[in-house]
Amino acid sequence: MVRTLSVGQLRVQSVRYGDGRVAYTIFDSVRGVHGGAERYLGGYACSGSDRTYAYLLVDHLRWLEHEGLTPEDVGFGDLERYMGAIGAKVAGPYGRPWRVGKRPYGNDALRGAAACLKGFYLKQAELGVNTELVASLKLHRMPTQRDRDRSLLGHLQRSMQANPLAPKSVRRRHKKMLPDGARAVLLDEVNSLRDRLVVEWLSDGGFRAGEMCGLHLCDLHLREEAACGECRGPHAHVCHRDGLVNGARAKTKWEWELRDGVIHGGLIKRVSPAMVHAYFDYLTLEYPRGASHGMLLVQQHGPGRGLPWAPEGARKMLRRAGRRAGLGLIKPHMFRHTWASAVLEAADGNLAIVRDAGGWASTEVVDEIYAHVDVNDPVFHDALLATWGELR
Repeated sequence: MVRTLSVGQLRVQSVRYGDGRVAYTIFDSVRGVHGGAERYLGGYACSGSDRTYAYLLVDHLRWLEHEGLTPEDVGFGDLERYMGAIGAKVAGPYGRPWRVGKRPYGNDALRGAAACLKGFYLKQAELGVNTELVASLKLHRMPTQRDRDRSLLGHLQRSMQANPLAPKSVRRRHKKMLPDGARAVLLDEVNSLRDRLVVEWLSDGGFRAGEMCGLHLCDLHLREEAACGECRGPHAHVCHRDGLVNGARAKTKWEWELRDGVIHGGLIKRVSPAMVHAYFDYLTLEYPRGASHGMLLVQQHGPGRGLPWAPEGARKMLRRAGRRAGLGLIKPHMFRHTWASAVLEAADGNLAIVRDAGGWASTEVVDEIYAHVDVNDPVFHDALLATWGELR
């Protein structure tokens, strides 16, 4: 089944297979599936990045049409001009900005776009298309001091690949965290036990919105010594599932399976006592009886009552609660930044604990932080208890 996600001559489409897998491609209303994009995006079908790269790439392909260019004849100067058009806060080509009516990309989005474009054109060159671009895209830089420090690991490279399209890295001095005391204020403002659960689980678990709304009841092992045997304390298994009716999905695709009625694998996230209490209150007093979908968060009003709750619903609930509380705009990811900062402080700066507790899968982080933390490590356990306010 093919579902259209955007309108225009070039558009992103999701393709849902019979086994539940969802892939993303770019479709041209005149010529059909875009062959170059299909070959490139197919390489990311198992990484969770295919949807992001599809939207970044379709914007670039639309710009090429606007400029009268094709992937076969575009030059490096054209790519630099495109990066300026999507990132500049001034009028772009022909006296008007590209992406009319939309804000320019931020630095992180620009870096993602640069990676997407470099990968796309290198893939094209492998197929013999526009091979002249390869020399410009495959630039190298000398190792930095951080790279030299990594020589102790035995894998120092004499030169490091660089992306000449990527903007200069901007390190944020302050992440967008919650205002002080926001958790308590929000708990007073929310209108249901489900919403209280969302605030508690985002605060103590560091979940992404898509991870939370994709949780199933079978993913939650909230008693000591659960049957999975993968974590002694209460925990949740974050499992990537394609094709959920509410559109939720985990960002990273950790291997998981349902074996003998028990979930194994996925990303294991520890669960605090406050999270457990919020769960049991919600499940015993509000969760609809007879819900056959087995998902944790459900809609409570309107014609969709009892159906799985979409991530956008959680975002809107937090925005409304934040406005009522006078806190301004509250976003789910603010909880994640605040949680990560608290864990880092409680763990005495051990970045490996934060990485494994939060499920960051960045290859850069994995390369730089080579230690792996066991979820049963006493230091890991104490750091989370201190974050939850349970350590005496």
